[in-house]
Amino acid sequence: MAQDFAEQVVVVTGASAGIGEALAEELGRRGARLALVARRGDVLAEIARRVGGAEVVVADVTRRDAVDAARDAVLARFGRIDAWVNNAGRGITKAVAALGDDDLDQMMRDNLKSALYGMQAVLPHLKARGKGTIVNVSSMLGRVPFASIRSAYSASKAALDSLAESLRFELAKDFPAIRIVTVFPGVVATDFGKNALFGGPDSRTLPGAQPVGEVARAIAEAIRGGPLDVYTRPDGLELAVAHLRGAAGA
Repeated sequence: MAQDFAEQVVVVTGASAGIGEALAEELGRRGARLALVARRGDVLAEIARRVGGAEVVVADVTRRDAVDAARDAVLARFGRIDAWVNNAGRGITKAVAALGDDDLDQMMRDNLKSALYGMQAVLPHLKARGKGTIVNVSSMLGRVPFASIRSAYSASKAALDSLAESLRFELAKDFPAIRIVTVFPGVVATDFGKNALFGGPDSRTLPGAQPVGEVARAIAEAIRGGPLDVYTRPDGLELAVAHLRGAAGA
């Protein structure tokens, strides 16, 4: 495979499993200089070994100070950051009527605030360089909330989508070379479902679950360029448009 990421420094949060782990493997094959961020240092160390070397940063990205420290560690090691991927997150299995305050707070902390901290941490550096890419891994459920058991997760991802788009508008005039990319996977064959708050079906057992390697390749291509909204499944955009038309009575 061509080393199309040679010398590019890419930070991946939530890199110890699922999409983050697959993305580390994909970018490693393509020559990226990787910084892998998650709470499980032993797992990160093994992934770093497998991808041929990476900076391992143990951090809880739901804490602003930890994200800032992770950024500082990456800059100390590599001197710059070309792309930052906000991938960390967690699901939930609970209907809207059953949600409590803690449920909603946890989803917003894990899926929205963690990404906000990442965006705010790396943005001054990217502005100083005048270029770079921030990728937020969202979900089709942020566009089309057809799995009602994921209620608060879907809401947190919809909020992330809006926040990311607001940042695009903020940067468009003065920093057009800073790209804010939002990625919308559907059901992916990872342990996401099994690890959701209150449990739930294992995503790997669901019919039509997308191979995680396909999602990783889509994210890698999104870092390189192209549309700012990336649907990892061919029918993703059509599903979102059909949902909006239906909701509008069109």
